Amino acid sequence: MACGLVASNVNLKPGECLRMRGEVAPDAKSFVLNLGKDSNNLCLHFNPRFNAHGDVNVIVCNSKDGGAWGAEQRESAFPFQPGSVTEVCISFEEADLSIKLPDGYTFKFPNRLNLETINYLEAEGDFKVKCVAFE
Repeated sequence: MACGLVASNVNLKPGECLRMRGEVAPDAKSFVLNLGKDSNNLCLHFNPRFNAHGDVNVIVCNSKDGGAWGAEQRESAFPFQPGSVTEVCISFEEADLSIKLPDGYTFKFPNRLNLETINYLEAEGDFKVKCVAFE
């Protein structure tokens, strides 16, 4: 795993959107985008898996509360290609997070931790962050 990006004091509020653009490694196995309070309290663990943990071309989402993982949510839409530049937009609302993928497909993941603000952002794995924007 390549060393990624970690940011604290992000201060993302309901109604705001995080747009992240990056380069997927040519030999990508998986990458992770984490959003939450800190590394042990994540309202969104977004994990596209090209070929990792027994999964092929699936997006696995989860939450982590006090270090304990919740139930996984799997999405079969998989618009990511190794060796390409891609963008993911995550809109934060009080009840859920809306994740917009590069092909225009959008899905929701519940805000299980009921966070009012997202202060922690982490990107790791086979994804080189090029741009992070808050809208």
